[in-house]
Amino acid sequence: MMHLGVCWYPEQWPEDWWEDDVRRMAAMGLTRVRIGEFAWSRLEPTPGRFDWAWLDRALDLLHAHGLGVILGTPTATPPKWLVDGMPDMLAVDAQGRPRRFGSRRHYCFSHAGYRAESRRITTELARRYGRHPAVVAWQTDNEYGCHDTVVSHSAAAAQAFRAWLAVRYGDIAALNRAWGTVFWSAEYRSFDGIDTPALTVTEPNPAHSLDFQRFSSDQVLAFNREQVDILRTHSPGRDITHNAMGFVTSFDHHALGRDLDVVTWDSYPLGFLEQFWFSDADKLRYARQGHPDVAAFHHDLYRGCGRGRFAVMEQQPGPVNWAARNPAPLPGMVRLWTLEAMAHGAEFVAYFRWRQAPFAQEQMHAGLLRPDRTDDVGAHEARTAAQDIARLAAAHPAPAARAPVALVFDYQSVWVTDIQPQGAGFSALRQAFEWYSALRALGLDIDILPPDASLEGYPLVVVPCLPILPAGFVDRLAGCGGQVLIGPRTGSKTAEFSIPAQLPPGDLQRLIDLKVTRVESLRPGVAAAPVRDWLEHCETALTPETPLADGQGLVYRAGRLRYLAATLEDGALARLLAAVAEDAELAPQALPDGVRLRRHRGLCFAFNYAPEARRLASSGAREFVLGAEELPPAGVAVWREPPPRKVH
Repeated sequence: MMHLGVCWYPEQWPEDWWEDDVRRMAAMGLTRVRIGEFAWSRLEPTPGRFDWAWLDRALDLLHAHGLGVILGTPTATPPKWLVDGMPDMLAVDAQGRPRRFGSRRHYCFSHAGYRAESRRITTELARRYGRHPAVVAWQTDNEYGCHDTVVSHSAAAAQAFRAWLAVRYGDIAALNRAWGTVFWSAEYRSFDGIDTPALTVTEPNPAHSLDFQRFSSDQVLAFNREQVDILRTHSPGRDITHNAMGFVTSFDHHALGRDLDVVTWDSYPLGFLEQFWFSDADKLRYARQGHPDVAAFHHDLYRGCGRGRFAVMEQQPGPVNWAARNPAPLPGMVRLWTLEAMAHGAEFVAYFRWRQAPFAQEQMHAGLLRPDRTDDVGAHEARTAAQDIARLAAAHPAPAARAPVALVFDYQSVWVTDIQPQGAGFSALRQAFEWYSALRALGLDIDILPPDASLEGYPLVVVPCLPILPAGFVDRLAGCGGQVLIGPRTGSKTAEFSIPAQLPPGDLQRLIDLKVTRVESLRPGVAAAPVRDWLEHCETALTPETPLADGQGLVYRAGRLRYLAATLEDGALARLLAAVAEDAELAPQALPDGVRLRRHRGLCFAFNYAPEARRLASSGAREFVLGAEELPPAGVAVWREPPPRKVH
């Protein structure tokens, strides 16, 4: 049902260790190994002189032990000789400083010379190994966007941006109209006069910023597509993937997924908990487990980006090295994270990394093995997970079915709210995550979809925040047939980053007769419960389904569609989503604190993220495949779901 794998770097270890490494991988139950994505300096030590022999031997060894290889293109780490030869290939930050050599991702996506070098090394690699029997898949580059590396303000990026704008608008007058440059006397006479939106005295024009983000995303997609085309030519029949990162929204992953066979991502639940917006209470409670919905959110997000196909390319096996604090996972969590990926439909989970490196930047990052080649905790849990997966495969699972809830998420929405948050911390990403988390706490399964996806047949569709409504979206909502909940700021901007002529929610007024006439962002203590920090004033003849104490509307309803005119405190959001789910006949249930469910292929999985034991609510006799009603901390239980009852 799901492969297990590991990330291995043979070039970093003595070759007389390799045989033992690979033998132990196979004995552990691993069947996939990712290699090569950081090896450019070893593959091409000097310009034009290649050393393939070591990689030949590594691939042959892996193949001899029955391990399938995911081979990475090494373009995330261009070697020093390449940077020395074209120093202007480096990306430039918003302060005008080059992102220098010495770590990774030190290139600008718009630099024509580096793009040519990327194609060259990819072609050389694909020609040599495209039909090697060990190679079952390819990974392009590594973690686009990690370390804030999508946007570059280099001369190459500025030149490419001007050309992109000329194609988008045709003539400069159209751009001036779209951007509203008459404001502050910011009109342009030609595309050549436009810079990247950096170092302005106050905020740059928001339409300028949005177009630059769109352009920057398109540069990532074009860079990736060049590699994909080369790999498809020289290595037909093998999957091509890219490993996305958690909570990275600086490029459109939905669009990236359309060029790939399967979308993968890198799962570091403890690091993500520490680095993002979670409360101090959550960071304390889930310090060794990760937030109960972080991994699941990304599984469902990247499954949607991959049109149903996703996997985990890097799974945290122990403490990491890059967060503000780096605790060890609670015993059992590596196994839990592995099985949770399976429950969401992952095709494989690969642990990062095989052995902890005793040198360089990641020497504090745990692997399955310690630096002394001894099994670490992660190795024991990977073995257990492999045994669990075999037991679940023997349970003869049913075909996969889609989830009953569709959550619409759009990367452009995050760019809009990042550019113009209006209130500190407002983010379309955070809105989407919090709605997702509330739905999961009700025991519901969710598909995360782009706004151009079909919504037909979903009993419940939620749209947490979609400021720009793409063409056809309102018609798809109207025809979906299910209950619909729309969140604040949806329909609040045109594609040119202006307020719609008919006022927000724009074209949604065809489905619900209301206008947002004023918005407020409020600091804690000013907003009256249950409003948290955002409140919209609406003009409408509708009677509020949920009014505030002063009579102002909070939730408005028109048939199957509800509009929420505020952000809500957690409890109030949960109650609203439960009510909408009940109208959709989804039977939401309040799960024990820290417990999450996921149904997949006729099996129901239960996961306990709480630091205390939890007991599943009584639900008749369950036929357990793994575990039992009592879930210890980091506990997992899996049982067969009864077949759906026939309707006569």
